[in-house]
Order: sequence, then structure tokens, then C-alpha cells
Amino acid sequence: MLTTLFLILYIAIIFTVAVVIINTATPPKAIAYLFLLIFFPIGGIIIYLTVGINHRTYKLYNKKLEVDKSIFIELKEQLKNYTKKTLSTSKIQLKHFYNLSKFIHQENVLTSNNKVSLLLNGERKFPEVIKALKAAKNHIHIEYYIYQNDTIGKQIGAVLKEKAAQGVKVRFIYDDFGSKDIRKSFVDSLIESGVEAYPFYKIKWLLLANRINYRNHRKIIVVDGQVGFIGGINVSDRYINPNKFNRYWRDTHIKIEGLAVLNLQRVFLADWNFCADQNVIVKEELFPVDKQEITSDHTQLVQVISSGPDSDHPDIMYALIQAILLSKKEILITTPYFVPRASFLDALKIASLSGVNIKLLVPSVSDSKLVNGVSNSFYKEMLEIGVEVYRYKKGFVHAKTMIFDELISSVGTANLDERSFELNFEVNALVYDKELAFQLKEAFLEDLKHSEKIDIKQWNSRSVFIRFAERVARLLAPVL
Repeated sequence: MLTTLFLILYIAIIFTVAVVIINTATPPKAIAYLFLLIFFPIGGIIIYLTVGINHRTYKLYNKKLEVDKSIFIELKEQLKNYTKKTLSTSKIQLKHFYNLSKFIHQENVLTSNNKVSLLLNGERKFPEVIKALKAAKNHIHIEYYIYQNDTIGKQIGAVLKEKAAQGVKVRFIYDDFGSKDIRKSFVDSLIESGVEAYPFYKIKWLLLANRINYRNHRKIIVVDGQVGFIGGINVSDRYINPNKFNRYWRDTHIKIEGLAVLNLQRVFLADWNFCADQNVIVKEELFPVDKQEITSDHTQLVQVISSGPDSDHPDIMYALIQAILLSKKEILITTPYFVPRASFLDALKIASLSGVNIKLLVPSVSDSKLVNGVSNSFYKEMLEIGVEVYRYKKGFVHAKTMIFDELISSVGTANLDERSFELNFEVNALVYDKELAFQLKEAFLEDLKHSEKIDIKQWNSRSVFIRFAERVARLLAPVL
């Protein structure tokens, strides 16, 4: 009996090894899974079957990619032509980042005539969100990775129900893993009130979920096609300071008014048609180009970039690398998880060695011990090439922002790790505007007041055991 079990396990390991080698796109990720299978065979098989299968190669996401490409064809062509015009008239404003703004496919278009407002933390974001939702006249589109049925979740839910009762079309997408707490009664109450609500690819067996890797990490709100919200803040009380968790939560969101909202709309509706199995088409009420009011304070250039298993390329990662390599003076980075790909790491090294001043702000303690250890393993080589690394001590920093040469800002949902660059559905906004860059830099410098700068000598003097454990954990970086 025991011999038979060992034989079955041996065959299972060989089969899983073959699947990993055939289906894993990048060698580092394949090596990480093989490491798990060799040293922890049973656990390695379970982990790979749970989170490692590359669904990009399967019909599910191929179908979404095909649907995304087939819809809104006319709109995409109009936006593409609009981008060419915007580029031709904005070359002086774009300065040495002109080639970054050219980094587009048909989807990642550059728009002018936008007003962008910075919203720091939930206490600034949610009042603006509720105000915008209450002012909705035609439709509300909302899409979140984490939506909790707590105080703020109930408040927003009540507004959604109220607007649906008034005849406003409300469409709601929630990630079935990240928002698992609302899967039943909360969502049912929304639907009963006239809200259309769908999970982003439903998980049938939550405890045995094999699609944890491929989740919708986007956080999008679109109101009447004219006001949009994007950033790192989910719908949860923990994002509002002070909170019952007694942990200060530092995060960043932005509100966009103007033409860039139309591209957020496009991203949402592509996800909606996939989740709801509908075919919502382009119409004026969803894409009200003529109603976009252009005033003297609507001057920002904005490029919305989405990527994930539904895109041909990791566009967010490519755009950030391009911005790093085009920077001449300064790069300010805030991220809760620093587990970068080798290409991203090399770009930072090239920039720093070329004289660009780079500051990296990360949590003092992450919400994951494993990720914390992996991130720690990268700091030594960052410090050695001149990057200043700061650890936030006031609470947990969850913002995902980058500021390049006090001119370009990136705000969105993507962390600096493999999961965001390749495995999850993400969306970022690149804002080409000095004023927003200045505001974000001021916030960054304020955050540094509550942070500890890592001293390379002290960092290298940590115990050999700790540094060895971090290097071992780093072997798993490609699968985190």
C-alpha cells in the first residue's frame, strides 16, 4: 500500500514538473515552482495546482482578449486618431517623456483636457466618491478588488440602491476572491434593489480556488462617463483614519474629470461584458464626448494603462520601465510590495548609475511575512548602487505611486511585483502634469518624516541567519 502511494506521488511529481516546464513562460518562475516540487513535493503540487496554472494559455482569458479586441472598434480608432493629434500639439509639454506618451497600443491612449484631483487616504477619497455617486444622472459603474460590508461599504451600497431606485443604471463588478465577504447577502440586496452585480469570474470552491493568481485587482468608478476614480484604495473601513484596527493606513487615489474617463469607461465595459456575458455597445450616454466640459483648469494630459491576463503585453510594467529610463533627475517610488522583475530592477540600476536620484518608500513591516522577507532581500543591491530606501513607520503604506522628474506621475492599482505585472488585472493612470507631481512629491516628503532611512552598514550587519532566510525566500519571488 505504501509503495503504491509513493509510486502515485512520484508520477504526480513528474507530471507536474512537465506541466511547469511546458506552461511557465519565464525561467525564474519555472525554477521557483521546480524548487517547491523538489523540496516540498506534496505542498509544491498543491500550490501549483492552486495558484500556478497559467490561465492566459486557456480558453477563458483568450476568449476575453478576443472579446476586448472585437468591441468598441470604432471608438478605439477614434481614440487612436485623437492620441496622434494630442501628441502633435503637446510635444513641448511632454518634454523628454514624449517617447513615453507614444508608448501606446490602441487601448492606452493619451488624452488632454483633464482635471485630476489628488485624494490621500480613505478619509479624503470616500466623501468625494459619495458626492459623485449621489450626483449621478445616467449611470454608475463600479469595480473593486476588495469591497467589504462594513460602515463605508454599507454607505456606498445605500447610495447605489438609492440611485438604482431613481432610474440610474448601476453596474457593479466585485472580485469573487478579494470581496468574498459580500458574495451572498450584500450582493443579493443590491440585486433586489435594481443594481446589476456580477463577480469577476466566480469561484465555485473558495477553499480550493485555482484562480487566486488571476484576480481583478482594478479599482474603478465611472459616473455618467464624466467623472472617474482610480488608485490603490479599496472599499473598506481600514482605509479611513483613524480606524478600529488602530493602524494608520496610508494610501493614494485620484479623481479624474475629462476625456481620460472615457478610457476608464472602456476598461470597465470590457470587464463587464466578460463578467455579465453581455454586449454593452458604444453609445453617447456611455461615452459623452460632447458633454466633456473644457475649462481653464482642465489642462492635464492623462494616459490610462490597463494590463493583465487579458492583454497581449505587460503594458504597465513596460510603461514604468520606459519612464524610469527616460528620467534625468529624480524618481520617487512608493509601493507596499517591492518584489520586482529582473528587467525592472535593471532599469532602476541603470537610472541610478546614470546619476538619477532615486528614493524608494516601503512599509517597515508588510502585511505578509514572506513578502516582507523577499522585499528585504532586494534592498542591499538597491543601496549599493545609490538608491535611498525608506521604511514607513507610522502605519502601513499601501500607495502605488511613482513620480518622475517632478513632471510625470503614476497612480493606480499595480504593485511592483510579478502578481501585478503579469497575473492580475490592473489599471494605472500616467498624469503628465507638474502640479499633480508637486502635490505627490509633497505627500512623499511628508511620508519620509515618518520613515526610517536604511543605513547600508547597519543593514549588512544583520545576522547571517536572517539574510540567508531572506535569500531563500527570494527564490519564491517569481511566484508571489
